Amino acid sequence: METLGLFPQMENQKMTYDAVPDWMSAEHLTGTTIVAVEYDGGVVVGADSRTTTGSYVANRVTDKLTKVSDYIYCCRSGSAADTQAISDIVSYHLSVHKAELNEEPLVHTGASIFQDLCYNYRDQLSAGIICAGWDKRKGGQVYSIPLGGMCVRVPFSIGGSGSTYLYGWVDSAFKEKMTKEECQKFVLNAVTLAINRDGSSGGICNLATISVDGVERQKFLHDDLPKFCLK
Repeated sequence: METLGLFPQMENQKMTYDAVPDWMSAEHLTGTTIVAVEYDGGVVVGADSRTTTGSYVANRVTDKLTKVSDYIYCCRSGSAADTQAISDIVSYHLSVHKAELNEEPLVHTGASIFQDLCYNYRDQLSAGIICAGWDKRKGGQVYSIPLGGMCVRVPFSIGGSGSTYLYGWVDSAFKEKMTKEECQKFVLNAVTLAINRDGSSGGICNLATISVDGVERQKFLHDDLPKFCLK
């Protein structure tokens, strides 16, 4: 039985849905480049600032370095909504933990809460996290928590879509016992190289250096980024 014309309002609604571009309904993703490295006395974390919705750049200046306590930050990649929600939950738990113990939480404590959430909700979340910071017990620490909820401490970590362009370079450039300045240069160069090659990474480079003295934030605009030969 032909029903064409019986429900014109439904036909118009279907035409409206078909006319909406894919990027309008796509999930906000921090298809991104995140980097963290330990040094003697603290850690340096960095990220680009591009947020995409499908193939559309939704935000050019997203801050993907998220504070979860005074001395602990996380770098976020994956779904922007998922990673923001997880960061808020971890920040809440650490604030309660600090109030109960009357001291700053350990970096491993923050990383364990991230791991617990990412593992228990691994089927519902798209979140790749690097948790890094400083505490009085172990100093600077970097913990990698990729998709699936694994958690491991590493001397340096890279993540996001831009990391696929960096594995060879970071293996070659990383060396043990780098100074604070060398680590800052390492992170800045890594993010810049990924911005140059990865279509989902871009914008500016945000850096944070975390030590016993607190957090030092730096922003590198496009003209301030290192120049590399791209021939």
